[in-house]
Amino acid sequence: MEFEPTAIPEVVLIRPKVFGDARGYFMESWERRKFANAGLALDFVQDNHSHSARHILRGLHYQIRQPQGKLVRVTHGRVFDVAVDIRRSSPTFARWVGVELSAENHHMLWVPPGFAHGYLVLSESADFLYKVTDFWAPEHERAIRWNDPTIGVQWPLPAGAEPVLSGKDAAAPAFGDAEVYP
Repeated sequence: MEFEPTAIPEVVLIRPKVFGDARGYFMESWERRKFANAGLALDFVQDNHSHSARHILRGLHYQIRQPQGKLVRVTHGRVFDVAVDIRRSSPTFARWVGVELSAENHHMLWVPPGFAHGYLVLSESADFLYKVTDFWAPEHERAIRWNDPTIGVQWPLPAGAEPVLSGKDAAAPAFGDAEVYP
């Protein structure tokens, strides 16, 4: 596996080795020792799977207490995946990184605790899988508006297209009104 820090070094792009032939392919999506050797000694407590259609945008989500680190990947389709640093004490506070994850490139992204996370489906549909480091706590769940100008995420939507949002995501507060980490 290759581990490549992004423009926000704590967010890491992971490129697994994929072994393929006429029958298909094999890859490791998680191996404790390899991740630990890359400085990511992680303990996951839950796996999640989300299926979404084109232009569905999920996010920007986080838990203000019981923050979750997420190891994310796509097993069908393509998404634009985004992590936003919402740690007020961080030198990269309010900055974001985005990468394309797809079934074809097999890339994964490590989004550590302290970050808001979201993704936009680029293909007809996508299956999005993620491992988390803490349990879901709906009472601590928060969101930030997907198109907040302070953050300025450049979502790759076609000209004139609007994302499809949940009611909760459509009503998410602006970044300036959101609860953030110290």
